[in-house]
Amino acid sequence: MAKELKGLLVDYEFCSGCHACEVACKKSHGLGAGQYGVLVTKFGPFQKPDGRWEMDFVPHFGELCDLCADRVASGRKPSCVHHCQSFAIQYGTVAELAEKIDKTKMALFVPQGQ
Repeated sequence: MAKELKGLLVDYEFCSGCHACEVACKKSHGLGAGQYGVLVTKFGPFQKPDGRWEMDFVPHFGELCDLCADRVASGRKPSCVHHCQSFAIQYGTVAELAEKIDKTKMALFVPQGQ
């Protein structure tokens, strides 16, 4: 039986840029300066054609992200998901997460080497 791919779904319309996911990841994995599993990037502010202003925060997952394999193996959520204060990050199978994509400000991350 083939192993189901797991991933993270980020709804960056709701990401507040609090960096809790970054801090949790660094602490959970003991990462040093310049190392990250997740990095939150600010995009904006910029003015849209209709005159409104927009600014988004987008979590990016790097090569060091292993979806918190140790935590998940013990029945817990990845650290970034557990600590996300705005519930903007979800964990699950790629198939179930793909079904939840219903707007343009969502991104699905699947780490390499699964």
